[in-house]
Amino acid sequence: MESEILTRGLLYLFLTVVGVPGNSVVIWAFLQLAYFERHLLPADAIVLHLASANLIVVGVRCLLESLATFQISNVFSDTGCKAVIFVYRTSRSLSIWLTFVLSLYQCLSTAAPGSRWAALRALAARSLGGIFLVLWLINTSMSTAAILFSLGSRNSSSLMQHDINVQFCFVRFPSQLSRDANGAVQVSRDVVPMTLMFTASLIILVFLYRHSHQVKGLRSSTSSRGGGPSAERRAAITVVSLVTLYVIVYGVDNGLWVYTLTVKGSMRSSMVSDLRIFFSSLYAAVSPFVIIVSNKKVNRLLKCGLEEKLQQSTDTGLSTV
Repeated sequence: MESEILTRGLLYLFLTVVGVPGNSVVIWAFLQLAYFERHLLPADAIVLHLASANLIVVGVRCLLESLATFQISNVFSDTGCKAVIFVYRTSRSLSIWLTFVLSLYQCLSTAAPGSRWAALRALAARSLGGIFLVLWLINTSMSTAAILFSLGSRNSSSLMQHDINVQFCFVRFPSQLSRDANGAVQVSRDVVPMTLMFTASLIILVFLYRHSHQVKGLRSSTSSRGGGPSAERRAAITVVSLVTLYVIVYGVDNGLWVYTLTVKGSMRSSMVSDLRIFFSSLYAAVSPFVIIVSNKKVNRLLKCGLEEKLQQSTDTGLSTV
């Protein structure tokens, strides 16, 4: 196996090993919360949906790419390429928009009670199911190009001028206009929520800065009961961390996409496409660890689960003595 192919396979394997367990743990934790508490807070429901989208990104793209690279299993026929690229693009864009919804909801959470923004937050909480449905419909419809133009690389004798090489598949556009139009749609679908969530994160940071100064004198003059950060502050920090990670990763991803659209011949090699997929999947693989570290509810559930397993192993060990 060539060193380039081996490196590619190991990178996708790394994303799979990190991303699948990480997102699965987050999903399990919030499903446990929903079971024991009989409901989920709106922000928790958004994070659960986000982790589910991220799990699909890593499982469908990175896992299958790893299996194909190491010649364990290859699903990348014409039909397989259409399905994988369609599902990947849909779940990837869902992950982006759900991160924006999370940042927007947290931004609205900083509004004063009784204000119009607080009323909008309450409306968003009541309409969360409809918001999820609309996001699914929009992002599914915007990924139809994958079904129309994707085909397996084995069934393509040569790479045409308007094709995009994604290693095991080609995306074959009928003209440069259709390719560039699709590229513009993909960039817009990322840049619009990126700009909006960046603005929302700035508002959250301003709120945190003002709030910290307001309570600074009070904290210095009182005892340190409950000295840790408030739930509201922890949630805000989580959102800002996710948005920062998103902007960095998808900024690189979209920069590479613009490069492929503007530099002649760059689409003939799969290297740039591999880098794009790696960086966009990196967010899906790493973001659950930001949630695990910063979310107190998830931490508590994981700690309880670990203690229970340790207790079970201890009891088993004692029973065999």
